[in-house]
Amino acid sequence: MGKKSASVSGHRGFEFKKERGQHILKNPLVVNSILEKAALKPTDIVLEIGPGTGNMTVKLLQLVKKVIAVEIDPRMTVELYRRVQFSPLKERLELIQADILKMELPYFDVCVANIPYQISSPLIFKLLAHRPFHRYSVLMLQREFAMRLIAQPGSELYCRLSVNAKALARVSHLMKVSRNSFRPPPKVDSSVVRIEPRNPPPPGNFLEWDGLLRICFQRKNKTLGGIMKQHAVLSLLNSNEKQLQMMQGLESAMELTPMMTDEEELSKKEEEEEDDDDDNETEELKGMKEKIMRLLEQNNFSKCRASKMSLDDFRRLLKTFNEAGLHFC
Repeated sequence: MGKKSASVSGHRGFEFKKERGQHILKNPLVVNSILEKAALKPTDIVLEIGPGTGNMTVKLLQLVKKVIAVEIDPRMTVELYRRVQFSPLKERLELIQADILKMELPYFDVCVANIPYQISSPLIFKLLAHRPFHRYSVLMLQREFAMRLIAQPGSELYCRLSVNAKALARVSHLMKVSRNSFRPPPKVDSSVVRIEPRNPPPPGNFLEWDGLLRICFQRKNKTLGGIMKQHAVLSLLNSNEKQLQMMQGLESAMELTPMMTDEEELSKKEEEEEDDDDDNETEELKGMKEKIMRLLEQNNFSKCRASKMSLDDFRRLLKTFNEAGLHFC
């Protein structure tokens, strides 16, 4: 027999699906507190993600110009429509049945959402990447995830997520929410956080920035001197350096008069390079290791650990590598 989806009896007889993280916020005092802390304006367009049966939606409609509610579950969409169909505020609601991760986000001023744990990280970074900028998001998250978002250097929960969140946004903790405020109750408590995108965003290539953090936080309590001499890291930096040099060489060559090369001489040179591939690779990586260790020592990074480094420390580290012609993507 096939494995059945975990579910719990819910509103109007339908079942809440645990695999979708469906836990409906039932406590009206918590709903009111979240809306108070959201500090919404009457002119706001609010994006509500995962409205469920509409306990927060019906109150949002009383406060703002428009609510765009995105719900993946068609049963929830029907239930929410039933709640507002005879209300004069119905005209303020745009109800969309869709997967928020797969759709193009509309324009909005503020996002309010109760986010399932399994999509928390991709959704937050999708919101932060959205243009034009929104003012901020007020998000209900699993408590441990929220604590990782706001964790400081030296904290046990400090991780790559913490640093990226600080780089792209100002994150603040608003309130803790008991698991008993939901139906069905989840296994853990939740927290509400406010995430305000940095506008303008930090300069630079985010993929390279994240590439550096991935390497540093693989073993966050290990020294950078120990991490950066690993074979995989040396190979990556060496490969990226050669690609950069090749591109710079091509740019220079385009400015010069083309030269003809004797085919026999070129063939002989290629054969010699193939014979020396293994030796050259070993020597190249040895040279790269020496270069990196020298950089780390000269800039006082060799004994640093990612678990205790600040946002500015990581920025300075990336700048140090880039100025030496070393890149992480």
